[in-house]
Amino acid sequence: MKVLVLGAGVVGVATAYYLWKDGHEVTVVDRQPGPGRETSYGNAGGLCPSFAGPWAAPGMIAKVLKMSVQRDSPIRFSPLPEPRKVAWVLEWMRNCNAERFRVNKLRMQRVAHYSLQCLREIAGGEALPGFDFHEGGVLQIFRTPAELELGRLSARTLEEYGVPWRILEAAQIPSIEPAMAHSQAGFSGALHLPADASGDSYKFSQGLAAYLEARGVAFRYGVSIQALERAGDAIASVRTSQGPLQADAYVLALGSHAPFLVRPLGLKLPVYPLKGYSITVPVSDPDAAPRMAVMDEHNKIMISRLGDRIRAAGMAELTGYGLDLDPARKRLLVEVVRELVPRGLEWDKVEFWAGLRPMTPDGPPILGRSPWRNLFLNSGHGSNGWTQSCGTSKVVADIVSGRTPAIDLDGLTVDRF
Repeated sequence: MKVLVLGAGVVGVATAYYLWKDGHEVTVVDRQPGPGRETSYGNAGGLCPSFAGPWAAPGMIAKVLKMSVQRDSPIRFSPLPEPRKVAWVLEWMRNCNAERFRVNKLRMQRVAHYSLQCLREIAGGEALPGFDFHEGGVLQIFRTPAELELGRLSARTLEEYGVPWRILEAAQIPSIEPAMAHSQAGFSGALHLPADASGDSYKFSQGLAAYLEARGVAFRYGVSIQALERAGDAIASVRTSQGPLQADAYVLALGSHAPFLVRPLGLKLPVYPLKGYSITVPVSDPDAAPRMAVMDEHNKIMISRLGDRIRAAGMAELTGYGLDLDPARKRLLVEVVRELVPRGLEWDKVEFWAGLRPMTPDGPPILGRSPWRNLFLNSGHGSNGWTQSCGTSKVVADIVSGRTPAIDLDGLTVDRF
């Protein structure tokens, strides 16, 4: 079967991999000059199933309102009444309660742990270039007693999902991550999640795309996707800047831009961008920099070791599709990292980046069949795109090939909206 994958981010490339493994003739189309050039390029690097959970949580409405007016807040919210954003926010608010949080977190955990398993199988089974994959776990640090107590409560809920964890006292933190011994921040404790990992999604996307291209998968870069042309209950072709493209099946993996393509067909896909920022800093002293990913819970910033670099990412701005770089955001990221990692980094070579996380209002991604029999969705991964990419792509490829996926799809399809 001929399959057209729309989007060459880490989700699109992983989808192409599993479709190729099934023997399909696969073409991947993207407007960028290469794979992984948008949201996959500069994300935090964490492969963190244990963290996987919805942004819609109890108490978040008040927290967002309070923090959005604070100076240097990690959260910003534009009050401009754009219709799609208003609809998304109202649905998000309906999910900010304990009952919905538990259901949505369980769904996301189901996907995330399966996905890391899938990624490990790809990394171990294919001759890919390195992507700074590190399986030493993740350390979540707390600066106040209140944060530590919330961390304890969160850790107990992980037992329901079979996730290993360990609470550390402040004095124990350097035994897990020696670089924290030099930190100038004060800690109340930490949560160690040994099953989590980290890696560079951009390097993974680049390496996997090159691997597939060498084996016959076609990648068409610099091609703008303009519209889906419908014929009855199916998609007949995709209109692009280089003419129409036709296939037997189509997979939509366009991140935050997916809703624009299906809206003219009558499908309102509830995916909206949550803007985040990152800095990438070269490591000058490997022993002074963290070995594992470190999540600063107080500032909502994750720091990952990606080979000879440190990546720090965070912030959440519900402000539209702009990718302008706010100097105040860079300053905050630099201040937090310098406090936590005062040694071993080359601060005169900082790369600053912004990207859009494609968020659903309830948290889980949108997978599988659409209202059109040959159009399939792999969308709405939010801030867990790297963590969930391989698992969701395997699920969608299974459905395209007529197989039952290995995980339950309850609550993971467009039918829930």
